[in-house]
Amino acid sequence: MDSVVDEIKLGMIGISKGNGHPFSFASIINGFNNEEMKNSGWDIIYNYLRERDNSEFGFNQVKITHVWTQNKYITNKLAKAARIENIVLKLDDMIPKVNGVIIARDDYQNHFKIASKFLEEGKYVFVDKPLSLNIHDIKYFSQYIKNGKLMSCSGMRYAKELDYIRANINNFGKIKLIRGTTVNDLEKYGIHLLDGIFAIIDFQVKSVLYIKSNHDSLILKNKDNSLICIDALGKTQKTFQFDFWSDKQRFHAEVFDNFSMFRRTIYHFIRMIRTGKPAIDLNHIVNMMKLLIAANISKKEEREVKLSELDI
Repeated sequence: MDSVVDEIKLGMIGISKGNGHPFSFASIINGFNNEEMKNSGWDIIYNYLRERDNSEFGFNQVKITHVWTQNKYITNKLAKAARIENIVLKLDDMIPKVNGVIIARDDYQNHFKIASKFLEEGKYVFVDKPLSLNIHDIKYFSQYIKNGKLMSCSGMRYAKELDYIRANINNFGKIKLIRGTTVNDLEKYGIHLLDGIFAIIDFQVKSVLYIKSNHDSLILKNKDNSLICIDALGKTQKTFQFDFWSDKQRFHAEVFDNFSMFRRTIYHFIRMIRTGKPAIDLNHIVNMMKLLIAANISKKEEREVKLSELDI
């Protein structure tokens, strides 16, 4: 396997409300300072990090060397917790220092503004989910995804709990119904379910219908007349649940292991940097964003939206 980059220096960029991914991703790569992480305010992340063996941290010749967030206090906490040596006060100052960046914030409205700075300087970029719900942004990003410079997905694409059905889907039979259930809102958390599901089955959605209820509910109609039902329950007990029914089998999984899915995600980003080959097919990423855009249209206009309506 030809190497594009040997020693990889990465920048960590964060943070958005309620999203601790900068602390998690940076710690998986650099390791972490126990006391600083314990006092970081991210108890869930600290608890699953401290339960892992030392052998599960780090990648050969890869390090988060620089960090920037829009909040100096959080930047300092993150640098100390994840052993990041260099803090930059201006985002542009990071560009000449790194081979690539992880934009670990899910406020997709800012993804274009931040990512384009690095992409146009030839850097590799990972963008936290969702990439963008703006058609102009998606068209811009497409060239970089295709050329192996940009990766974006939910870690749920690589969830260990879905390994069995990913490996055995060809023996599963004719799909009748798939259900995915998550916490919070559809716009930010729906991508978890979509990436998990469409890493398993082929994409053949023809239309999207938002169902008015006391939570975000979505029905995806497939060309073979099977259905995919997506529910984002808002504020409730944490859940990332998947159910598959076919004419032969049923599969159920509740996803818990954040560490493993994030480590696998980072592995594929690093592999993209080393090989220069796309980590995820362009059509997959575009289709996931199409579904979320169609869901917003369906919700606003109270109608079924055909994907063919979207010019992406």
